[in-house]
Amino acid sequence: MLPATIQGIVTPFSGNGRKLGYPTANLVTQTQLKDGVYFGFADMAEFVNHPAIIFIGTPTTVGDKDRRVEAYLLDIPDEDYYQQPLKIELKHYHRQNETFKDIETLKQIMAQDEALARDWFSKN
Repeated sequence: MLPATIQGIVTPFSGNGRKLGYPTANLVTQTQLKDGVYFGFADMAEFVNHPAIIFIGTPTTVGDKDRRVEAYLLDIPDEDYYQQPLKIELKHYHRQNETFKDIETLKQIMAQDEALARDWFSKN
């Protein structure tokens, strides 16, 4: 049920988000929220109430097998934020988690997600 808050410490994973052009802050946490892509806000380091695209689930398209929470904070420097506290407030459920046929399709969908998120943030 939204809004919902998830918090924890940023943990390194495989770096696939960065390789895809979307560096994420990852949390290992248990949540009962359904898998998918959300829009919301994050607090991490000097970024407070910062727009973020959040993924909850298992990123099977890139071959990962572990469920996680990943937050892509829009327009922040691509740096390591490992061991930083991260608080995420999920506001809007965007779409379900999917396994795509290839990485290029995933990148196209992620770009669409970002465009739709930016539009949503401009109105909310």
